[in-house]
Amino acid sequence: METKTCAECGEPILGRSDKKFCSDYCRNAYNNKVNREAKNLIRNTNNHLRKNYKILSDLNVTGKTTLPKSKLTDHQFDFNLFTSIYTTKNGNTYYYVYDQGYLKLENDYYLLIKRE
Repeated sequence: METKTCAECGEPILGRSDKKFCSDYCRNAYNNKVNREAKNLIRNTNNHLRKNYKILSDLNVTGKTTLPKSKLTDHQFDFNLFTSIYTTKNGNTYYYVYDQGYLKLENDYYLLIKRE
């Protein structure tokens, strides 16, 4: 009979024939290594979305505010990250970070709104 070794540490495995790891520690360590890149991408994206949301919330205290693009860029707002897009019948496109939205207006101004 062939002795199986742990996929993480290489130690011999005792017990069931379908086991891949010698312990829960090795199983967790192996899966953390395998999923590290995907988890980092998700964590970083969520952090950027959280930052965008905070910027919109802080600048839009009344629920509807117009301000220049420079105000958003001064706070390092990332226009490439948002959670949804809504296009009106008139063709206006609102970008949302959860319930905080923005619409590009003329002359580099933006309308900030909060979805009810």
